[in-house]
Amino acid sequence: MAGSMEAFQAAMLLGAVGDSLGCRNARAEGRARRASVQEELRRLEELGPESWPASVSENTAMHMATAAALTTDYWCLDDLYREMVKRYVEVLEKLPERHADPATVQGCAQLKPNNYLLAWHTPFNEKGSGFGAATKAMCIGMRYWQPARLQTLVEVSVECGRMTHNHPTGFLGSLCTALFASYAAQGKPLVQWGRDMLRTVPLAEEYCKRSIRHLAEYQEHWFYFEAKWQFYLEERNISEDTGNEAAFPNQYDADEREKAYKKWSSEGRGGRRGHDAPMIAYDALLGAGDSWVELCQRAMFHGGESGATGCIAGCLFGLLHGLGTVPASLYGALEQRSQLEQLGAALYRLSTEEK
Repeated sequence: MAGSMEAFQAAMLLGAVGDSLGCRNARAEGRARRASVQEELRRLEELGPESWPASVSENTAMHMATAAALTTDYWCLDDLYREMVKRYVEVLEKLPERHADPATVQGCAQLKPNNYLLAWHTPFNEKGSGFGAATKAMCIGMRYWQPARLQTLVEVSVECGRMTHNHPTGFLGSLCTALFASYAAQGKPLVQWGRDMLRTVPLAEEYCKRSIRHLAEYQEHWFYFEAKWQFYLEERNISEDTGNEAAFPNQYDADEREKAYKKWSSEGRGGRRGHDAPMIAYDALLGAGDSWVELCQRAMFHGGESGATGCIAGCLFGLLHGLGTVPASLYGALEQRSQLEQLGAALYRLSTEEK
């Protein structure tokens, strides 16, 4: 399934489904929901596509904007960045009633679509460490999934991330999700993703040094993302090449996961930042195998930023496993379904026809 057009379409669809389920869960916070995930999913399936209110949030809208820019006929990367800027500004103008990641709102306000040279150059943002860069970047890894395109993937994911989240914890989140999507398309074993991602972070650091922007501020915050991920990989016993199977605690139910997610976070709410939104999604994929229900339980139905973690996890699950185990009622009436499928098909076609 990995690396096929169907997988790319499933990725775009299930990223939106995961986002929608996670946001719905977040709105329901306070209800006793975590213990009844299977019942909740079963109820949604029984409602049928006409009744399932599968509207997308800003996570999916921004991911679609990134994908749409990547599928235009750009001559050079600077033209691609100008296209991203234009589309991001349009998205935020159209979604005033939906609650975006505050850093996304602030970052988009700093973009300059009418400035040809500096359109995507935004100031360093002390508060730009949020999840919004990570949730809009999986499609970059789909566009540049081939190993020969790694340097392009690094550069585009960093620039895409820091347009709205000009802080290492934020834009390294976009590098992370783009890399994970490329690994899924390559068919790389899931257990290797985290350590291979950390080995790629120095390429992003080299690129930032070459582009000579905000180096002093970056240096101060760079270590945090790497340290958090190193601790996580050691906790799962997959930080070294000898770790070929993730080690989970014997007791790892909803309450224990909640404690773990809070521990990985920087503010006690799992998935709020650029390091832990991909981390929770990755942990969920490692624990769920090919079970969609188990993935939902771990990534879409928790007490943190479940829309963000659901968006990332759903997209990567689609690349790995397709739609086979997902009830059609969950994506049948999805808002903008046909556009999502078209974007997936276009990303696949362009990535395989690469000059």
